[in-house]
Amino acid sequence: MRLDWLDDLLAVLDTGSFARAAEARHLTQSAFTRRIRAIEDSIGAELFDRNRKPVALLPSVRAQEPEMRALAAGLRRLRDTLRRSGAGGAGAISLACQHAITTTVSPRLVALLTAQGGHSVRVRSGNRDECLLKLLAGEVDFAVMYALPGEPALPEERGFDAVTLGADTFLPVAAPGVAGAAGDWPLIAYPADVFLGQIMDRAILPRVPERIRFARRAETALTLAACEYALAGIGIAWLPRSMVSGALTDGRLVALDDRLPDQRLDIRMIRLAGAAAPALDTAWERIAKGWGGA
Repeated sequence: MRLDWLDDLLAVLDTGSFARAAEARHLTQSAFTRRIRAIEDSIGAELFDRNRKPVALLPSVRAQEPEMRALAAGLRRLRDTLRRSGAGGAGAISLACQHAITTTVSPRLVALLTAQGGHSVRVRSGNRDECLLKLLAGEVDFAVMYALPGEPALPEERGFDAVTLGADTFLPVAAPGVAGAAGDWPLIAYPADVFLGQIMDRAILPRVPERIRFARRAETALTLAACEYALAGIGIAWLPRSMVSGALTDGRLVALDDRLPDQRLDIRMIRLAGAAAPALDTAWERIAKGWGGA
């Protein structure tokens, strides 16, 4: 069983549909469907109930979820160990970053870690829960993600070290002319089961003025996709200011925080507590001090 096969099957389990799984795996839906067919052909059995909408794994296959997750984690750890050995052993630092942070924050993290002949760095991107799972499974050394100010980055922080690196603003933006027209305002939404969707439900939508009504035009878990939808004039999206600063400057997007609420988000770096290799302690301190000193 190949690791990418397991990741494809688990993506369907985690997202509930081929369409969302394809998005999570950064593939078109048609390409993802072909990959699923190739897995079934190689195994010699159908794994999905295609009479259901959306298509779902057969109950007998779903029952193997714990074994699939354990096998995927084991294969990933083995792969990473072999990569480190092949690269000469020590020196590589692994980061798991939320998708938006991978684009906006990780370049600075990598610059701090690689400065003056420092560590080599591997950056993995995922949603918030995926980043935490990678950290807990030992697949990465640090996780970097958003958190609401004043709230813990995790439901239970015992067993973790955390440091706040800085802040960003979750900002309502749209292409010029999209907002303010008569009728409902078009909205680009996030799924309720991802972190930014929860921020929308908890911290944004309850503060929207009653006179403003939204008509949902699109939904995506990926901020990069939401940004492209906003640039295309599809609707209003809440996005990290760091992601859209260039588009705001050149006028491709306009900020709507004069009419709609925004939300500060802290940028947190997290690691498992306890004894760590000296190189990891050095990397942690380099990021924490280098960020604060910039």
